[in-house]
Amino acid sequence: MSPSATSNGDSNDVNGHQSDHLSNGTTVTTSTKSNGVNGHTQKLEFTTFCNIINNERCCTSKTRHNINPATTEPNAEVPVSTREDVDKAVAAARAAFKPWANTPVEQRGEKLRAFAEAIESYKDDFARLLTLEQGKPLAQSYQEISMANTWLRAFSVMKLPEDIIEDNEERQVINRFTPLGVAAGIVPWNYPILLAAGKIAPALYTGNTMIIKPSPYTPYCDLKLAELGAQIFPPGVLQALSGEEDLGPMLTEHPDIDKIAFTGSSATGKKVMASAASTLKRVTLELGGNDPAIICDDVDIDAIIPKLTILSFLCCSQICMMIKRLYVHSSIYPRFLSAFTAQTRTLPVGPGNNPETFIGPVQNSMQYAKVHDLYTQIDKQGWTPALGGRVPDADAAGKGYFFEPTIIDNPPADSRIVTEEPFGPILPVLKWDDEDAVIAAANDSKMGLGASVWSNDLERATRMAKRLEAGSV
Repeated sequence: MSPSATSNGDSNDVNGHQSDHLSNGTTVTTSTKSNGVNGHTQKLEFTTFCNIINNERCCTSKTRHNINPATTEPNAEVPVSTREDVDKAVAAARAAFKPWANTPVEQRGEKLRAFAEAIESYKDDFARLLTLEQGKPLAQSYQEISMANTWLRAFSVMKLPEDIIEDNEERQVINRFTPLGVAAGIVPWNYPILLAAGKIAPALYTGNTMIIKPSPYTPYCDLKLAELGAQIFPPGVLQALSGEEDLGPMLTEHPDIDKIAFTGSSATGKKVMASAASTLKRVTLELGGNDPAIICDDVDIDAIIPKLTILSFLCCSQICMMIKRLYVHSSIYPRFLSAFTAQTRTLPVGPGNNPETFIGPVQNSMQYAKVHDLYTQIDKQGWTPALGGRVPDADAAGKGYFFEPTIIDNPPADSRIVTEEPFGPILPVLKWDDEDAVIAAANDSKMGLGASVWSNDLERATRMAKRLEAGSV
């Protein structure tokens, strides 16, 4: 399987930052009982990072580190897991599965709510760490933590109904939800806390055990989530493993893992599915998007511009369900484009620890190179920037992975900026006149994650929305 199977992208480049504590590369794991053993809790620290296996902090002989994308300076060392570490974690998860599955669902929900409360108590530490490793502004890090806790609490009270399909003197047929077993969650680098919580909550609530594999670009918060979880959940229920490009395939191919939940690129998702097929694992894939937003001629431009700006440039546009294509009715196009560029121009770019920043850096060198290549196409392809468009200097990446927000004015429909998912702060705005034509243009994509229609006429918006081929409209 390709190395890309472990992250939200087509490569697991970790910038070559790696240290090998043993010359022969052998993994020697040392363990310390986690804080939650026997009901004892201890304050979590956020300076050292270990795998969490069976509620123990497990260090590995070989480590690596990632970098702060705002400065390219190194962050702390993290483990490089081996197949032995994977086998230990899977064995612990398997041993924990039956007792956890037999725990009443109400008690499992209580544990999830306790987990949310524990995360909330460390929100300042998690927010600072998230900004350090992901690059997003501190305010957006707090928002991510809040959203993660909302998910944890929401799943903790969901109903698991038993529906009686047939009931007569001869038989009773019941449809019910039963846990699968051991799940592995492969988490991307754009929202490491939120998307880990989005895998942990439903898995644990329904009686499964979970091994979290964070992206090699953002391992820090997820390791601490699992360490904090060790204070709340029984051993083996929630674990986390950090590693390199070979860790993902170890999990997707493992015969004792029953379910893979993956968030990342479409290209990587195909490889995850192919790998999981060898053991007939169940797979949930949440992949890339190239979401269109259709702006009708009856909108209140001043009212929607601030919303559209946020939905286009939040998290440096590194969100799968972010607006990636804006289709604006030609009758309002000049006024809309002027207002949209003016609003976007007010968004400060800079390090996430600057309280004024709205657009932080692109998260990693791999994505920086992809976005940089798109910016170089502006002049080559003759695209017209309504805002921005400057290609960063050759040595700019050494000072942080920053781009100025860029809006491309009505590029050709078949241009890369329209057909590809940029995953960076560059956005095409296109004109439309005919409803059938704009629906066809919006649907002209292999991605169908999300879409939106903006109109003051609800009947019109609903009619158009029903024709959009996307999972969430």
